[in-house]
Amino acid sequence: MGLMFTKEIDLNSGIIIAENKESRARTSIHMMFMRYDIAAIWLDKDLVVVDSVLAKKWKPYYAPERPAQYVVEAHPSQLSTFSIGDQWSLNID
Repeated sequence: MGLMFTKEIDLNSGIIIAENKESRARTSIHMMFMRYDIAAIWLDKDLVVVDSVLAKKWKPYYAPERPAQYVVEAHPSQLSTFSIGDQWSLNID
């Protein structure tokens, strides 16, 4: 469900949606029932940014240009923070 039906997103927060393997179709998102735009950032299995977009509310379909395994949904202002090819690291406690 991602951020669907939420009222807003804080400036410095977001969610990560993980799939079990890389795919364009499985990491596609829709913006139906969204009340606001978001930054959508797609990462491959190695946590490298493969695509990003400003996803507009109520638009039916967004998919990454290249297969991805993770989708990050964040505040729109965060979009300019990331570039294709950036390597992410995740610290999970």
